[in-house]
Amino acid sequence: MIEDTFLYREIFDQPRVLERVIEIEREPIARLAREIRRRSIGVVVIAARGTSDNAGRYAKYLLGANNRMIVGLATPSLFTVYKRPPEFGNTLVLGISQSGKSPDIVAVLEEARRQGALTAVLTNETGSDLASFADFVINLQAGSETSVAATKTYTSELVCIVLLSALIAENEAMLAEIKRIPRIVEETLAMDSTVSSAVQRYRYMRECVVVGRGYNYATAFELALKLKELTYTVVEPYSSADFLHGPLAVIEHGFPVMVIAPSGEMISELKGFVTKLSPRKAEIIVISDDQEILEAAQVRLRLPVKVPEWLSPVTSIIPGQLFAMHLAALRNYDPDHPRALTKVTETR
Repeated sequence: MIEDTFLYREIFDQPRVLERVIEIEREPIARLAREIRRRSIGVVVIAARGTSDNAGRYAKYLLGANNRMIVGLATPSLFTVYKRPPEFGNTLVLGISQSGKSPDIVAVLEEARRQGALTAVLTNETGSDLASFADFVINLQAGSETSVAATKTYTSELVCIVLLSALIAENEAMLAEIKRIPRIVEETLAMDSTVSSAVQRYRYMRECVVVGRGYNYATAFELALKLKELTYTVVEPYSSADFLHGPLAVIEHGFPVMVIAPSGEMISELKGFVTKLSPRKAEIIVISDDQEILEAAQVRLRLPVKVPEWLSPVTSIIPGQLFAMHLAALRNYDPDHPRALTKVTETR
């Protein structure tokens, strides 16, 4: 029974994790925000791998749009292999890691600390090596995450980033929206039976693409990762804009395309994208709260609550997590222990 797995329990634990993060970590994040303002920091470098890297992609959009900050992802091999780290200057170097153990991410924070940059870490292991090099340590408050595929730590990372952005900007309207998110995630989890039925159609799917844009570019990467590690499907994530610059050629009759399209400023772009898929007879799966784009899909995964676009990655990944979990179960794969993977991956 899928309900007996760690993965199922961890997916459904997300509302309570997010409640704890918002309640307990707001003040530590506020202290970090005050220090960012005090130092007039306008550049952020994020060190992360895997799922946490996808949280970093989200931070690029949110901190860029809401705080006008320049945000980039670190290149850890410059620190560990080439031994040619960049000069950080007046920069926030933010490590994001569930375990805080990967040596390459630790090396980035260690060098940043040596150079005198402001360092902070989002982690589920506050006593980790990574945390030891941080001026500010934010606890993801996820408790034990046993399943190899990260779920509750990912949405916790997203909410920590939202809190940081709102507190840097001292934006009370954003903070009010954030308080609603645990309840909205709870309502979104009610899609479980709908998603479970939908995946029956894809039991033998061997390849697909996942498309998002803007804030949900990160969601496309995270959903693709979950499908790869849990269902062993060959999946590629794309921006809808990038997909039109060549990859569109792979689309043929029945080729599955998952489109993440919550309402917001990007919805018109994504509607235009879907109109280019239909004449090619693609198999279109849409995650959205927008009726028009849902009607263009063969499979419609309707988000039950509309949220601001900047907050939507927290909810739009939920049906994706459920989709990957149920497809793994349908294929009789162990969702807690994907082949060849371990919970903590250490790279250099």
